[in-house]
Amino acid sequence: MRAAILVRVFLTISTHATDQRPATDLGFLLHKHPGKAQSFSTAHGRAHVFYPEATAERCTAALLLEVDPIALVRRGRGSKGRGGSSPDFALAQYVNDRPYAASSLLAVAMSAVFKSAMKGVCTARPELADQAQPLRVELPAVPAKGGAELVHRLFEPLGWQVEAEPIVLDPTFPEWGDSRYVQLRLTGTLRVADALSQLYVLLPVLDDAKHYWVAPDEVDKLLARGEGWLPRHPEQQLITRRYLARRWSLARAATARLELARLAEADDRELEEIDNAVPQETGELPEEGQSPADAEHLPTTDALPTTGAQPDADARPDTNAQPDADQQQDTDPKPVPLAVRRREAILAQLRAAGATRVLDLGCGEGALLADLLKDRTFTEVVGVEVSARALVIAARRLRLDRMNERQAARIRLIQGALTYTDSRLSGYDAAVLSEVIEHVDQPRLPALEYAVFGAARPRTVVVTTPNAEYNVRWETLPAGEMRHADHRFEWDRGEFRDWAERIGRSYGYEVAFGPVGDEDPEVGPPTQLATFSLGREDGTDTPTSTDTSSDADADTSSDADADTSSDATTQTPKGE
Repeated sequence: MRAAILVRVFLTISTHATDQRPATDLGFLLHKHPGKAQSFSTAHGRAHVFYPEATAERCTAALLLEVDPIALVRRGRGSKGRGGSSPDFALAQYVNDRPYAASSLLAVAMSAVFKSAMKGVCTARPELADQAQPLRVELPAVPAKGGAELVHRLFEPLGWQVEAEPIVLDPTFPEWGDSRYVQLRLTGTLRVADALSQLYVLLPVLDDAKHYWVAPDEVDKLLARGEGWLPRHPEQQLITRRYLARRWSLARAATARLELARLAEADDRELEEIDNAVPQETGELPEEGQSPADAEHLPTTDALPTTGAQPDADARPDTNAQPDADQQQDTDPKPVPLAVRRREAILAQLRAAGATRVLDLGCGEGALLADLLKDRTFTEVVGVEVSARALVIAARRLRLDRMNERQAARIRLIQGALTYTDSRLSGYDAAVLSEVIEHVDQPRLPALEYAVFGAARPRTVVVTTPNAEYNVRWETLPAGEMRHADHRFEWDRGEFRDWAERIGRSYGYEVAFGPVGDEDPEVGPPTQLATFSLGREDGTDTPTSTDTSSDADADTSSDADADTSSDATTQTPKGE
């Protein structure tokens, strides 16, 4: 009798006794008493939980899901569900594998029946929830699009020993070969909550189908159930894509959040600390030359200091006073924001180097990316940023959703941390670190240095950073404070030169220095710039500019001929 029942059991979870506890503690973890069978209503039938075996030495819990095909059809009517457009769908609604194979129906039943267990809650024995248990999971029929090989790729990185035996289509006709189903056995020592969460995510992934419409809240479910293992899983992209039913917008959103989770875990930091390039409440694009710090009324490198007395905000204007000649004819040009001058200086260095394929490392909200796209010289532009919010704003600033195909082929946005090597960043002509290094903790600077100059190794690297000496010229900046709340340090000219020359010696780059903004005779410019160049002796010829004037879809840069005389550089021989 038991064997007849188990033929239709979708899932069994077994454990054995250890020196610390009896096997029947599994009942506490699952919140289901081993001494009785329980039944639960689901949207598509009934779920039954019982224990075929429950002794101190060994305990097995079984979940049997009885699917009502009529209820499945009625609830799925009108949806763009599984196979809804196929010619034989009318019959397939009633004759299918759903009552017999482990699919998203089983995953949903698990989340309902074992809800507390999946959350890692054990009310009666709280200490058990965080303890890894020796587990054996068996599923007699698992649809696996990708075969047994994919089953191994999904479960083995999680610490499971995997037995995935293909099921033949018909034993009477072995020449027909194997079906797409496998008999699955998993053995490992894991927390029960982790085992259930992994099954909840990976069963629909193996099936590559869901019985319900995938809404945006599925991203939150995926991240909740994948916490602790999905961000670092080698098949993360495949899992995300299949779990979200290949809805690409949802998959992109999930991938961005998973990357942040991975970086936060690697750095042992909170997500909010990683995704802090722009304030959470940012809803509008910043004005030209304005940074997020400007919106917070913090002194930044994006606004030149004011001089002279400030007007009294409460003073009433003298309506009888006559304007002087200067007020009547104010023809002085509007000052160019320092942020704009910085981007002009960077563009000048990139053009001088003959770069055509450029990385903007720490691209933020995409101001420099927009300027790079205006210049047809730059045939490929890649923005790299750790903050998902900043990338969303950058995409909006660049109007990626409305960009024509040829222009869109020139730009790519990547989420990543600059303190980790990334093979996607290799092979480019130039890289820009504009107001980036001062946001990195100094003990982590060597990791950034190697990732950029050692691993990615572009032929040209342009670095800008605030000049700490110039801070005394900001009347609104208290003495001793830095220009931005997130700055970890700010260097004076000597410190920046020492750092840049050390990088040049260590990685084989020649270094040239230059000012950005008007130079003060006492404290220098507000921003300092260094250009790192690989020479011919490194086996890399200086690239030549590519003429792309026939590209009718690219805009010409309105400031391509901007005066950059203030950005003249001083050459430092390599190795000096």
